[in-house]
Amino acid sequence: MATTISPAQLDARVAEFLDKPRKMLIDGKWVDAISGKTFPTYNPATGEVLAQVAEGDAADIDAAVKAARRAFDSGPWSRLTASDRGKLVWKLADLLERHIEEFATLETLDNGKPLTVARAADVPLAVDMFRYMAGWATKLEGTTIPISVPYTPGANYHAYTLREPVGVVGQIIPWNFPLLMAAWKLAPALACGCTVVLKPAEQTPLTALLLGELIQEAGFPDGVVNIVPGYGETAGAALAAHDLVDKIAFTGSTEVGKLIVHAATGNLKKVSLELGGKSPNVVFQDSDVEAAIGGAASAIFFNHGQCCCAGSRLYVERPVFDRVVEGVAAKAKKIKVGSGMEPGTHMGPLVSEEQLQRVCNYLEIGMKEGATAMAGGKKLGEKGYFVEPTVLVNTKEDMRVVQEEIFGPVVAAIPFDDPEELVPRANNSMYGLAAGIWTKDISKAHRLASALRAGTVWINCYNIFDAALPFGGYKQSGWGREMGKDVLNLYTQTKAVCTRL
Repeated sequence: MATTISPAQLDARVAEFLDKPRKMLIDGKWVDAISGKTFPTYNPATGEVLAQVAEGDAADIDAAVKAARRAFDSGPWSRLTASDRGKLVWKLADLLERHIEEFATLETLDNGKPLTVARAADVPLAVDMFRYMAGWATKLEGTTIPISVPYTPGANYHAYTLREPVGVVGQIIPWNFPLLMAAWKLAPALACGCTVVLKPAEQTPLTALLLGELIQEAGFPDGVVNIVPGYGETAGAALAAHDLVDKIAFTGSTEVGKLIVHAATGNLKKVSLELGGKSPNVVFQDSDVEAAIGGAASAIFFNHGQCCCAGSRLYVERPVFDRVVEGVAAKAKKIKVGSGMEPGTHMGPLVSEEQLQRVCNYLEIGMKEGATAMAGGKKLGEKGYFVEPTVLVNTKEDMRVVQEEIFGPVVAAIPFDDPEELVPRANNSMYGLAAGIWTKDISKAHRLASALRAGTVWINCYNIFDAALPFGGYKQSGWGREMGKDVLNLYTQTKAVCTRL
C-alpha cells in the first residue's frame, strides 16, 4: 500500500525534486548532458517553469545505448534467472505503489491532469502493469517440434524453439500519460530480458526520471535501464537511428511514427508503433441512452481529449441524435476546468502552448467549414493552456475536424439513418485504433464489432484498459500491440534449434 505522508511532507518531497536541475540516468549514474545544456519543463496550468532538465542529444543517446549494449551482452542482467528478473520487476511495482502520492502530484504538475485521476488511474495502472509483466518473466517458453525431413530418410532429430530477448530496445514515450506509457514500455521489455534506453517526452519528463530513482533502489544492474530526456528531433531521432539498437518502440503521432520507420532502416531494427486515432463512437436508438450520453462524454473528455483512442467521431442514430448530443453538450458545460491540483477539477489544461494552439486552430477550421459548437468552442482564461470542452454539430465526413486527429476535448457529432451504411462511414479514416458501440442488441453489437477496422472495440463502455488486454491499432494507427501476452512478441525473438540424434 502507499505510504501515508502528510501534505507538508509531500510538498517538501516534490519541492526538493523540482528544486535542482534533473539529470539523466546512464549506466547506473545520474549525469548532466554532455553538452551541459538543460531545458525547461512547464506547469501547463500556469505556464510557469517547473524544473530544468538535462537536455540529451545524440552524444548522450550514444553513451546510453552503449551502456545498454554492455549490460545486455556481458553484464549480470543476462545471467539472471527468469525468476530473479521477475522479482526485480515486481519490486519496482511495490516501490511505485509506496510512492503513489508523489508520482500523482508530479504527474499533475507536469502534465496538467487532475490529481484525482493521476492518483486513481495513472499510477495504480502503472503498478499493475509492472506486476502483470513480472509474472510473464518465467513463462517465456519455447516448444518441441516433431519434424520429418524427406531428404534424410531414417534420420531422427530433436528440434525445439527458444524465446529470447530481442536485445537493446529504444523506447520513446508520449506526454499524455507519461508514467503509464513508461510502464507500458518498460515492464514487458524488462520481463523479457531486454535492456532499455527510454526517452520521455520533452513536455513531461519528470515522472520518468523519478521512476529511474526507484529502478536504482529496486536493484536493477547498471545499464539495464537508461533514461535520456531531450527533444524528439535530436535525442529521439538519434535513438531511432542508432545501429546498436535492436528494436525501437514508439508511442505518439502517426506523422512522427513514419519518421521513426525511416530512421530504423539503417540496421533494419524491429519497430513497434502505437500511433494516432480518430475513433468512431456509435450510439444506436435501442441503447441505454442515458448511459450512452455519459459514455460518449467520457470517451472524448477524459484526459482533456488527449487520448489517441478518444471517441472523437460520435455517430448517433437519427431518432435519438438530438437527445444524445444535447446530453453530451450539457455534460460538457458542467465540466469544471481548472488546475489539476484544485479539488473538484474535472478537466485540467492541455499539456503545452503548442497543443493549445493546435486545438484552437482546429476549432477555427471547424467553424469556417460550417460546424457549430453546441458547447465550448474556444480557449478558456488568460493564464495556462485551457480550452473549453467542445461539442460540434453540422459536421460532415469530409471536414478536417472529422478526418484529422485534434487530440483535444473536441467531438464531432454526426447523425446516421441506416445501420448498413454506418460501417463504411465509421471505417472511412486513415486510423483504426479504437471504436465504441452502444446498443442493447448484443448480436448487432458483435456483428458491428467484427466489421469495424479497429484494434479495440468497446461495447456499452469506453476507455476500459487492463494490463492483460492487448491494445494497438489497424491501418495508420500502428504496428504491434501493447499490454497482454501479445506485447511479449515485440520484445522476444524465436530461435530454432535442430539436433540430429
